[in-house]
Amino acid sequence: MRTKAWELFQPFGLLLIVGTVGMIGYMTVEGFTFVEALYMTTITITTAGFTEVRPLTDHGRVFTVCLLILSWISLAYAITRIIQYIINGEINKYFKYRRLMKAIEKLNNHVIICGFGRNGQQAAQTLRYHNLPFVVIEKNEELLQKYAEEYPEVIYLVGDGTNDELLLEAGINRARALITSLPVDADNVFIVLSARSLNATIRIISRASENSAVAKLKKAGADNVILPDRIGGTHMATLVSKPDVIEFIDYLSGEEGESIHMESVDYSQLPPEIRDKSLDVVMSWKKTGVNCIGIKNGDGKFIINPPSTTIINAGMKVFVLGTKQQIGEMKGNIDK
Repeated sequence: MRTKAWELFQPFGLLLIVGTVGMIGYMTVEGFTFVEALYMTTITITTAGFTEVRPLTDHGRVFTVCLLILSWISLAYAITRIIQYIINGEINKYFKYRRLMKAIEKLNNHVIICGFGRNGQQAAQTLRYHNLPFVVIEKNEELLQKYAEEYPEVIYLVGDGTNDELLLEAGINRARALITSLPVDADNVFIVLSARSLNATIRIISRASENSAVAKLKKAGADNVILPDRIGGTHMATLVSKPDVIEFIDYLSGEEGESIHMESVDYSQLPPEIRDKSLDVVMSWKKTGVNCIGIKNGDGKFIINPPSTTIINAGMKVFVLGTKQQIGEMKGNIDK
């Protein structure tokens, strides 16, 4: 549970109100100056027992009695609340929440994961492997704390991902993508609608448990909808029909294939010298050893193993395969 700042400082605010009432009362009833009223209010609330500024009238004595009772009640309440915060760890939670918010404020172009079950944790593992920053939103605080013990650097918010305020706190207006992997399709639809209304350009990837939810999620604004059960069944069946191919793909996409990477290079990233040139010219540009395995044309269609004479025009992407170092060198060359 996130501790509100006003809840933490509420006891001190109450004491401030009592002090303000005391000062106004003394200035009104006894005609004291500001400094005299401040002095009288302070010694009354703290029961210090110092000498009064001047003898009080009967009205002043009655007001002092009322102020003493009110200040004792307020002080007892304040001490009780402060002790309660300390015992329950609310103060630590508040400052921890503040640290998390500062960390989120520094993020830009990050990913938000709503729901941290099996699928959410797998997504986090892949994002962490590719050094992509992410923020987790999950109701189960115990689950998050257990995960944070193993990965202390994880940034998370405890709460319901369907809450617009929580999505804003996670920096959805600056995020590059949102992954919602809640087990209930209706919750995923709600999150997709909220996310799309808060950020019209964010990429949204949603989980679906039922086939009937796919159309609803896409209509709500999801760019991609994943059916984990269907993918799992297809994957297992393909391991029977084409085991070597699937094992090779798993190797490329998993942590075991650490040295192998597949990435896309957009037309806009290419230097002007090789734009609107053939694929052969693009891949020969300051060779780094990467290989082209496919392209995506302007219509969104994929072409696997395209001919070297293919012209790379605006809106196209080139998919390359190579080691992390080779692709890094290629991007470095492209950026120059």
